Parts: sequence; C-alpha cells; structure tokens
Amino acid sequence: QVQLVESGGGLVQAGGSLRLSCAVSGRTFSIYAMGWFRQAPGKEREFVAAIRWSAGSTFYADSVKGRFTISRDNVRNTVYLQMNSLLPEDTAVYYCAATVSRVMSTSATRYDYWGQGTQVTVSS
Repeated sequence: QVQLVESGGGLVQAGGSLRLSCAVSGRTFSIYAMGWFRQAPGKEREFVAAIRWSAGSTFYADSVKGRFTISRDNVRNTVYLQMNSLLPEDTAVYYCAATVSRVMSTSATRYDYWGQGTQVTVSS
C-alpha cells in the first residue's frame, strides 16, 4: 500500500503563487509515476501534471504548461507542484496520485492511490 497526504493549499490572488506538497509513504519502491489532478465544483477530475518517480521525466496539461512545475524529492519521499501566475480558473481541489502501472498516464483511472485533496482558491 501507498499513502499520500497533500498540503499547501489556500487562498491566493490571481497572479500569485502556491506550492503544494504530497508526502508519500508505504511501498514507495512500487511507484512508477506520480500525478497531480484537480477537480472544480461540477466538473470532472482533470489531469494537471505527472512525473516519473525514478527518472524524473515530466508531463503537463496544456492549461498549466509554463506556469506549473512538478518535482520530486526521492530522499524526502515528497512530490511538489509549484504553481505560478495563478488564474481564477485554477480554483479546485488538488489531488496527488500514484500509479504502479508502467505507464505515466493522464487518465485518473490509471492511478492506484490517492490523497485526500487540498483546496486551492484563486480570487480575481
């Protein structure tokens, strides 16, 4: 089993920045990739970014490319999402997720473990 705990959400003005953290514990050796997803009220959960746990390669949704950066610290077993130039449409609950499948996917259904989520609210 893998346990994930997000932190770092909050309220920020448009144009501001936040850094989300995801603490990973348990069978970390089984993780192939980590992802960040978000879900706004009344909308489906959408992919934000993903990172290979060992290799560190990354992939981003077009909507956040150039503004968000995903990274990981394998010593601290933590994944980060640095969010800059935030927009009101970035408002959502942000979730981190882990997959043990050998695919770095943008589909939420391919992820095996999920955190509880952290709220990010961007005011205009």
